[in-house]
This record gives sequence, structure tokens and C-alpha cells, in this order.
Amino acid sequence: MKLAPHLHRLGNDIVASYLVDLPEGITLIDAGLPGHWRDLQRELEEIGRPLSDIRGLVLTHGDGDHIGFAERLRREAGVPVFIHAADAHRVRTGEKPKTPMGPARLGPTLGFFAYGIRKNALRTPHVSEVIEVSDGDVLDLPGAPAIVGMPGHSPGSVAVHVPAADAVFVGDALTTRHVLTGKVGAQPAPFTDEPDTASSSLKRLAGVTASWVLPGHGAPWHGSPADIAAAVRASG
Repeated sequence: MKLAPHLHRLGNDIVASYLVDLPEGITLIDAGLPGHWRDLQRELEEIGRPLSDIRGLVLTHGDGDHIGFAERLRREAGVPVFIHAADAHRVRTGEKPKTPMGPARLGPTLGFFAYGIRKNALRTPHVSEVIEVSDGDVLDLPGAPAIVGMPGHSPGSVAVHVPAADAVFVGDALTTRHVLTGKVGAQPAPFTDEPDTASSSLKRLAGVTASWVLPGHGAPWHGSPADIAAAVRASG
């Protein structure tokens, strides 16, 4: 789905990833669930771009609902996969600490897990080869994505700022739809390793200039990163 010039969303408000379409090539942010491979193919067909135009995939962190088709894309198309060094082991092995679910309602929770099953979440392959990045890196990919460290949800959680798309992609640093309660609006994401650290990391969005803030779960936010960060902290 096209959101704005150069900016497309794959998936939906339950699980989303993003495509930045520029003349010099395509950069993907996150890879959703394995079943979103078909969403990627449909979006490429709609914009008239081949798979070979994808120059890189940047992961906001290493959780399974963000790495979905990453290994397939790497293996079949030779697309490099970038992730913060602190989440490299997580994305290669799936090993992560157990975190409390927190508040939940039966309907939204069942809907989240049912959607995951439909999109082959139970068969998410780990990513066997990645390129490690660090806070402050600007990647040699279309749009020159800049890495903004946002630890808390996981040790290597990042936001990805792409000025050419006027957007910052925040993964699970925040959410606009809680997948376990169904509550909409700016708020902390569930399944967060260190909630206090995640809340503190939100201050880093104040220095980012963008008109779109794009989470891994929930509706896109068309507005200031500083404003949504403040709203999340107030809600938490």
C-alpha cells in the first residue's frame, strides 16, 4: 500500500513492514512474517520494480514478527540483511529472554496469534548471515538510511531514519495498536525486554526530522516524532 511518494507499507495494522522506492533502488525496513513474501511480490508488481532492485533489508530488531521473509530474500535474491550488533545473535538463533505479556484481552490476542499462523509465523527461518550495524551508522543503501539506537524492546532495537522518504521507522520502540489488547493510539509495545530503558530511548526521536513515524504494529503516524514519543511516555 502506498503511503506517500517513495513510501509503501506491506502487511497491515497487526504486523507491518515497509518499502522505500527510489530511482537508485529499493530499501526494505523489516520483513514482517514469512507469508508477507506474497505482499512484497504484489507491491513490487504494482510499482513495476523487479526483486533485483532491492538493495538491502534493514531490521529494526531481531524478533520473529519482523524477520519473516528476510532469510528467503537473502538466500534467493542475494539481498544483504542489516541489524544492530546487539541483536545479531537473536536474529541468527531466535534466542531471547522471556518477557511478561502484560495486559491482554482474549479477542485481540487470539486475532494476533491467528494472523501469525495464517502468515506462517510458526515457520519463520532465522537469518544465517547478517551485516552488523551500530548507532549513528548511515548505510550505503537507497535513501541513505540512518541508524538510531533505541534499546529497550530488545538490546539492539533501532529506529531507521530515511530523509528521502520523510520517514522514521521505529519497529517496536513504540506501537499505535497494542496487539494483545486492541487498544489504539501511541503507547509502549508489549513483549519489551526492558520497559524503563525503552521509555528512556524514546527521547532520541526528538532529534529526528520526519513527517511519518512508522511502527511495526498499528497505523502509521503522520506527525512529529517528538510528539508521538511524548504521547507514548505520557501513556506509559
